[in-house]
Amino acid sequence: MLFKSKRRDSFSSANTNIIKLFGLTLLSTALLSACSPQNSEREAFDPEAATGLADNQVVYADNYMISAANPYAVDAGLTVLREGGTAIDAAVAVQAMLTLVEPQSSGIGGGAFMLYWDNETQELHNLDARETAPMAASADLFLDTEGNAPSWIEAVVGGRSVGTPGVVRGLEAAHQRWGKLSWQRLFAESIALSEEGFEVSPRLAQLLAMEINPGVSQTPVTKDYFFPNGTPLQAGTIKTNAELASTLRAIAEQGADALYHGAIAEDIVDAVQSHPTAPGLLALEDLANYEPVWRTPVCGPYRVFEICSMGPPSSGGITMLQTMALLEPFNLHELDVNGEEGLHFFTQASRLAFADRNRYIADADYVDVPLGALLAPEYIDDRITLIGGTDMGRALPGTLDELLRADDQSPEFPNTSHISIVDQYGNAVSMTTTIEMGFGSSVMARGFLLNNQLTDFSLVPEVDGVLVANRVEPGKRPRSSMAPAIVFNENGELLHIVGSPGGPRIINYVTQTLIGLLDWDLNMQEAIDLPKITNMNGVTSLEAETSIVELQAVLEARGHVVEVRPLNSGLHGISVRPEGLEGGADPRREGVAKGQ
Repeated sequence: MLFKSKRRDSFSSANTNIIKLFGLTLLSTALLSACSPQNSEREAFDPEAATGLADNQVVYADNYMISAANPYAVDAGLTVLREGGTAIDAAVAVQAMLTLVEPQSSGIGGGAFMLYWDNETQELHNLDARETAPMAASADLFLDTEGNAPSWIEAVVGGRSVGTPGVVRGLEAAHQRWGKLSWQRLFAESIALSEEGFEVSPRLAQLLAMEINPGVSQTPVTKDYFFPNGTPLQAGTIKTNAELASTLRAIAEQGADALYHGAIAEDIVDAVQSHPTAPGLLALEDLANYEPVWRTPVCGPYRVFEICSMGPPSSGGITMLQTMALLEPFNLHELDVNGEEGLHFFTQASRLAFADRNRYIADADYVDVPLGALLAPEYIDDRITLIGGTDMGRALPGTLDELLRADDQSPEFPNTSHISIVDQYGNAVSMTTTIEMGFGSSVMARGFLLNNQLTDFSLVPEVDGVLVANRVEPGKRPRSSMAPAIVFNENGELLHIVGSPGGPRIINYVTQTLIGLLDWDLNMQEAIDLPKITNMNGVTSLEAETSIVELQAVLEARGHVVEVRPLNSGLHGISVRPEGLEGGADPRREGVAKGQ
């Protein structure tokens, strides 16, 4: 399914009903993913911990550019572009390399959401390569015999949390439509580096030393790889991964079928089902039957711009668009950059959007999602009246009389990776990719980590007898927060490509960056660098050791409960300017932007 920039009043959609409400073009049959109402314990937990700052500068290029989470991955993608490859070709190469060099965040054992701008046809496409629940899974997947939910770490670690990986099948589907180079060619750099060895980055080493995922040191195969001789990998160590090289070579030669059928699939299933403490339900049939889904992007206006993002089953795009719709009357472009007043309004709009998200949003292939009601003009106007000069406290979801839903109860973790690419043909990729928590389920097979995506479902299926929309069901896609974004200018021309990791905070990170770009006329690096503020309908979090901490007292005077903490976004973005391409990479992680 696709979105045509030159005819933005319509979508091509054979099997879905399109709703146009409050200027937002929405797909009514697919849904979003998000997070539970945040309690203080979850808000304080941050597995992707702070590991230092880089001194990134805005990057310029004339022909093509990539911004992604690791220099090895960016270089692999650039090599593909130099050979005439497309943005899709480069995305395959980048993802393959990230599996090796940034294993804690994404990889071929996980899933992704992609926006692809086809410059020749002026069409925007949306690919859902999200993981699915095993067909043997049921709503009580995470409950004990007495109906109690486990602690977050008990839910995460082991085979029980593993969903059917989707990213390889999704990238293959995209490559079949838009690739120029051979599929096999795209894995050459990652295979070679797996065999020759890569230099372990300071971030990977520090996260291992911190044991952000205790399952890594408790799972024998994973421990042997990341803790050789009982010691976590050290920064600067040259690390090989012969098993991953073999896996990638098989995928390169045989296509995605090599992962979803045969010996590799059997090893994945065995690793999941034989886990000693939390065996899972993933079966060979789940892998064999997995299919990515082409969806229609969700798009909405903001001032003279049009913002497009991922729709269902991610909550990221809708919640971001709703936040910005709620903010538009406050004319942030007339307010100070990252100033107290504008950021206060930002937190209040985010509260309202998150309140709705946590109650009503789930996989719309399984649950009736009231997108029309949530985005109706009168509903948005009514919600805007709740935003005042003081903090509203915990926002309640809007009342929809026809629906009785309980708030979601899922732990979401700020991991993940984002890739932004513009090729020499003017095509663009905005892809957010993840294995969920840092180091995923900690289950490793054939040289790569498997996701713990099933913990993006609510751990309990009902609250006080009322069903949670985002409960586990067979074959269902867990709700996500990922919000890959592409922005068009007033003439319908490609303007910005951006996205971020960060669990549920992704939505705030990307929204704040877009405000920096669209309201405050910052360049991409400046917008990414903005000291971060988040509110997921709980406390207002200010990024530690930045100038934004100076706002703590004035926000508290407005009634905010404020915490100061690391906010480790991992934004990667590219702007298309008349004079060329402009790229930025988040200094809070290890990414770079490069081009030619």
